[in-house]
Amino acid sequence: MGRKLPGRWASTVASCLLLGSLSAYASEAAAIQVIDDTGKTVSIPQEPQRIADAWYAHHVLLMTLGAGSRIVSTVNHPRSQPWMFKVLPSLNDATSIEGTTFNVEALLGQRVDLVFTSVGDRQSVAYEQIGLPVMRMGYTDLPGLQHSMIATAQALGGEEPRRRAQAYNAYLDRQLKLVSDKVSAIPMAQRPKVLHIASVNPLKVDGSDTLIDDWIRIACGRNAATGLKGNMQIVSAEQVLAWQPDVLILAAGAGSLDQAAQASLLQQLTAVKHQRVLRNPAGVFPWDRYGTEVALQIEWAAQQLHPTQFSDVDMARTTQDFYREFFDYPLSDADAQRILQGMAPR
Repeated sequence: MGRKLPGRWASTVASCLLLGSLSAYASEAAAIQVIDDTGKTVSIPQEPQRIADAWYAHHVLLMTLGAGSRIVSTVNHPRSQPWMFKVLPSLNDATSIEGTTFNVEALLGQRVDLVFTSVGDRQSVAYEQIGLPVMRMGYTDLPGLQHSMIATAQALGGEEPRRRAQAYNAYLDRQLKLVSDKVSAIPMAQRPKVLHIASVNPLKVDGSDTLIDDWIRIACGRNAATGLKGNMQIVSAEQVLAWQPDVLILAAGAGSLDQAAQASLLQQLTAVKHQRVLRNPAGVFPWDRYGTEVALQIEWAAQQLHPTQFSDVDMARTTQDFYREFFDYPLSDADAQRILQGMAPR
């Protein structure tokens, strides 16, 4: 995928430039200017209808904004994100690739008019070189997510995405206030040390400067991975023992602790002995990572860490309400429970 064929490449680019020159005036007249998450101004056709999305998590923003059906090229797959494809069946008709590098000729053939990538995607330049607008997206905290929602809505054009972006951001603000009101008075000494494990074998955990670190703090916990920065960092079992977390949260697809290379060492953890090992929910996208379901994650995590303060919260009902409002999907009671347990749909 992505191999360059010089002859075809040259003819394709030439054709693209010719077509572009024929419609240059109309395109410029219709274009809108949007600032992406890197601060770059991008010229985008009004209300682009054919989108290639090269960032796994960003699909969920498009779905939340009511534009998931515009995705014609995807990096996600039913085997890795089964709920995403169940909730958004049209994604099964999109061209799906392995990895995150789209073939530029394929994008032209699909008449793609907007590409989303992650901030660090090196292939972005190649898309721009053939005349495609590229929005580079990325964030490490909840204010950053809210900013990305607005930027994505602006890129999509039209009133409905803007309305939904505002509705989601307001919902997230309410969730933050709800959690803060219940836990803000808890002394630091009573806030458990939480280690989020992205993978058991190899052993990978999430440190500071991540959205994971943000929701742990908001849920009134302390990230046990002190001195570690970034997502999915490989660590040793000895290091985890030195951190001695009070609570372990395993990503839905992380595996089980007995699959670890040094499983016997992990059994010595206080969290394991006290049966404080939790499986993270996963729906359209894993709640613990970079999708919009993080608005559910912060309440779920706070309830797990401080159950007394959240005894009145029904996370299954909250999940169903969220799916109805933001994914236009009637989630059943049974499916809500499967999501909360980090299980795939039946």
